[in-house]
Amino acid sequence: MLHSAMIHRILCIGSVSKDLFFPTGEGVVLETPEDLRSQVKVAFELGGKFRCQDRAEAIGGVAANVAQGLVRLGHEAAVYSRIGTDEIGDWILTTLRGAGVLTTTLDRVAGARSDLSAIVVIEQTGDRIIFHNRDANEQLKIDERQLAGYEWFYVSALNGEWKENLSMVIQAAERFGSSIALNPGQHNLKDDPRFLLESLPHVSALFLNKDEAIEFLLAGGIGNDPEVLNDEQYLLKALHRFGPSVVALTDGKRGAWVYDGREIWHGEVFEPHGLVDTTGAGDAFGSGFFAAYLYQYPLEKCLRYGMANAGNVVGFYGAGAGLLDQAAIETVGRELRTTLLANR
Repeated sequence: MLHSAMIHRILCIGSVSKDLFFPTGEGVVLETPEDLRSQVKVAFELGGKFRCQDRAEAIGGVAANVAQGLVRLGHEAAVYSRIGTDEIGDWILTTLRGAGVLTTTLDRVAGARSDLSAIVVIEQTGDRIIFHNRDANEQLKIDERQLAGYEWFYVSALNGEWKENLSMVIQAAERFGSSIALNPGQHNLKDDPRFLLESLPHVSALFLNKDEAIEFLLAGGIGNDPEVLNDEQYLLKALHRFGPSVVALTDGKRGAWVYDGREIWHGEVFEPHGLVDTTGAGDAFGSGFFAAYLYQYPLEKCLRYGMANAGNVVGFYGAGAGLLDQAAIETVGRELRTTLLANR
């Protein structure tokens, strides 16, 4: 058991939703390596109708997923988001409270619909395509007064007037002496990557997948050589130069890379329950890595926590069912293979 003084209080800011899963083997997977922004695609017959043999539901949204993971690993986490006063909102609230997540900053908006996602899981690979509808979350507005009392803000996939919201979080962090971990959403990256780059000096920990990192740098006008941009070490160092103390980069079955300005580590994928659904794998990596980082563990152990959590989550539908507690993550983490790629 970790000493209580090591437990941190984190506010996870961003999306929360109800996710509905529909697994299917009907799609045709297409590899398009020449398209750096979308290197693998899936095709269905236009106008086709497909029967799914199974279905599932789970809570979703990065803020909810990461908060659940942090609580499971011993920290205190709250969600800052918006839901409606509808039945889905009731379900979200009950589910989060049941997971031990604090909900005092989860605002309910009368007349708004809680966010809902339909997720097509490709059975051949376990990968997924997410179709989501944002309503309550599109009305997200950060109130600085609600950010007091937290050591860290884990900021993800911001909706609403997201640039104004991120600026408010940065302002609050400076005012309250808090730190920021950032995992921007794809729509944030596509909308204004330059604004995000300019925000990185205020960020202590940055989480991205490889495609997002490439798009980030391309759109920011930093590098245009495909061979260079495919180099994970280059991506890590380029992003680190903007200010974050630690950068973590994931790339599906190829694993993850982390960099703290001195060491670069790579972690291989380990899936103790096999691959069922990749939804929430990145969030599970983020909560596992970040929980260990807050405990001030060495970078390599932080990577093990992230990879163990992600590898376990993909054995289940949804982002919450496979999240590990402290004892289990230590056990699974010992099975992982990590490699030190650079040390300076």
